[in-house]
Amino acid sequence: MRRIYDSGALHRDDEEPQAPTERGGRPQAARSINGRAWSDLLLPTWLRYRAVSVDIEVPQMSYPAETKVPFVVTIRNELPVPITLPTDSPRPWTWYVDGVPEASHVDSVPGEAGSLRFDRGERKQFRRQWDRMFRVSDDEWEPAPAGEYTLSAKLSIANAGERGLYSETTVRISEQ
Repeated sequence: MRRIYDSGALHRDDEEPQAPTERGGRPQAARSINGRAWSDLLLPTWLRYRAVSVDIEVPQMSYPAETKVPFVVTIRNELPVPITLPTDSPRPWTWYVDGVPEASHVDSVPGEAGSLRFDRGERKQFRRQWDRMFRVSDDEWEPAPAGEYTLSAKLSIANAGERGLYSETTVRISEQ
């Protein structure tokens, strides 16, 4: 290797393209591409919605009357690129008990639009629990009677059920 440096072979051209750098030979950092911005520009919104799946799971199907019902909502991006989904609310998803949002009969204040961001192949999990109560006013809650209830989760977008961005499961509350 010493012969190459002594011969001057690396310094033959005026521009010296093969000559080692004077800064110690460290390569410059490669510039990165903003993959999220590119995927949002190149992938249509309908395709981004199709790439996302929503699933709700409960550890067991039956619960005694005095226990809370835990559940896990999993939202997954199946694409190998990052994506952003536009949502109708700053809260990107919500859960329901028998069609009642978050077991509350009190209307929430509508907000501005938001978004839900995913890295490539990312899976987001949210753990919540239903305390078996229904909210009937701002400061009043009523216990749910024994029976079967449907827990569901959906993204905060128009026609989430038609787009497959909705999942549900059934739980049974026993009397004791």
